[in-house]
Amino acid sequence: MFRPSRLATAVAVGATALLALSGCASGGDAGDDTGVAAVSEGKLTIATGEPAYAPWVIDDAPESGEGFEAAVAYAVAEELGYAEDDVEWVRTSFDAAIAPGPKDFDLNIQQFSVNEERERAVDFSSPYYETTQAVVAAGGTDAADATSIADLKDATLGVASGTTSLAVAEDVIAPNNDLQVFNSVDDAVAALQNGTIDALVTDLPGAFYVRDAQLDDGVIVGQLDSAEGGDEFAFVLPKDSALTADVSEAVDTLRENGTLDDLAAEWIADQGAPVLK
Repeated sequence: MFRPSRLATAVAVGATALLALSGCASGGDAGDDTGVAAVSEGKLTIATGEPAYAPWVIDDAPESGEGFEAAVAYAVAEELGYAEDDVEWVRTSFDAAIAPGPKDFDLNIQQFSVNEERERAVDFSSPYYETTQAVVAAGGTDAADATSIADLKDATLGVASGTTSLAVAEDVIAPNNDLQVFNSVDDAVAALQNGTIDALVTDLPGAFYVRDAQLDDGVIVGQLDSAEGGDEFAFVLPKDSALTADVSEAVDTLRENGTLDDLAAEWIADQGAPVLK
């Protein structure tokens, strides 16, 4: 059942104001004091990519609530006072979501990192996830069977130059063999494919992509526990959205009460990316 909230009231007021201004401004323009209103009154329209990949969305079905970002989206919707049946999903490309102009969504979730250039075109919520570094190994290597940091000490590891991965690999793993540094992640993947290296250290979203899209028998050995921060992922909203403050408040609540950590454990760590000790 839909639970009325101050957000729902704000949405209704914003929708009325937007209609009043429709003669002189497009639906995506922030032309009034209430900000850009929701797409559909009483509904929360959430967008993600097409296709959407695990572990962020399982089986490309965000409406199932399965996968880290799908689960986070429904948790935020609940905090805002929306029932599951009041959440509607649409699909957008990554680039279209962060481009200037009107949007057909209220929130968009597909691993958007926050930067100043993007903030000129869209709003961002508080971050719901900070990326970690992870180890991807070629199947059949000793590294693929590693269950601890110590098991990786003698592996030949590759990293892309100029990345957080290099510093984290040196600090956390401190391998006995020199790190193999490549110009790009793609070059490191090629080295993994031809057996030049046993494993690759990269950010966790990239690790899932390497395993699922670039390797035939790849294994995510695990995440590396490090204080070295990665990218912060946040919801994208239309510029000057009336919902931005409420969405950020909902994300902050979920962070403070441990829900985001619980969902990350369930849908990331427990789906093949344990934290290595």
